[in-house]
Amino acid sequence: MQCVLCCLCIMLAGAFLYIESRKRYVPAVVLKGLASLCFVGIGLLCSPGTHAAKLIVCGLVVGCVADVLLNLRMVFSEKGQLIFLVGILVFLTGHILYLAAVMGMSSSLAVCIAAGAVLTALLMIWIFRRITAKTAFKVFGVVYIGAIMLLNCVAVGNLITSPSAFTAVFAAGAALFLVSDIVLILNTFGGEFRQSLRNTNISLYYAGQILIAFSLLLIGK
Repeated sequence: MQCVLCCLCIMLAGAFLYIESRKRYVPAVVLKGLASLCFVGIGLLCSPGTHAAKLIVCGLVVGCVADVLLNLRMVFSEKGQLIFLVGILVFLTGHILYLAAVMGMSSSLAVCIAAGAVLTALLMIWIFRRITAKTAFKVFGVVYIGAIMLLNCVAVGNLITSPSAFTAVFAAGAALFLVSDIVLILNTFGGEFRQSLRNTNISLYYAGQILIAFSLLLIGK
């Protein structure tokens, strides 16, 4: 069943990209929501019911809600900026849930936090040189990227100190999520929207969420 949901997720995400590119924003929101429900379903089916697994499933659910919110900004364009910020805040909540799930597995948390802070600073300097955005978006961006960078540092740290199928798949999913968000920021605030970058952003995002969902099959193995 998980494989069926995975294939369905990919097909719905592809249909979403096509419909969105045609500026049919209402059906695009529906398709995106359905695609995201698929990775939530994968997570629910794969979850062994442990505390960490439950946090990850909650993160998947929150991500699904955020997906809908981010695209609703195109439906309600007059409140687009506010809806975008709320969507990013909801996504941030999802990252915090993922982080809470894997922090307890870390044996080098202080090193991961330090690495996350340094890498976030370097990445944001690089991003700010390439985008134009209001101060509120920049502040949200620093906090948001900081959270997902810390998540990646903890995930990679866990993979190094406690290599397993779970830590490898989860770290890969988190990395794809980070790259997806970087592409999204550059495409949204970089001055020129490119459909190719949108396709890359969405493809990496769903690949990352699917990997995180499937990683639940591997906890404790």
